[in-house]
Amino acid sequence: MNCIICKNGETSPGLVTVTLERGESIIIIKKVPAEVCNNCGEYYLSNQITEEILHRAEIAANNGAEVEIIRYAA
Repeated sequence: MNCIICKNGETSPGLVTVTLERGESIIIIKKVPAEVCNNCGEYYLSNQITEEILHRAEIAANNGAEVEIIRYAA
């Protein structure tokens, strides 16, 4: 797929680190499968991965985490 951000790169499967912030919580999820642009590094998550990431972040935030680092495992 062509990158929508830089319009020059092509995406390919890779792993990224996703950082989410909500209120006082910062949630970092490492090794997340994504399509990554070979030109600018922008990444695209599938709908399923996005749902899983948001669910994990919600749990961490609800548990009162100020900073939480999670390793993604499918």
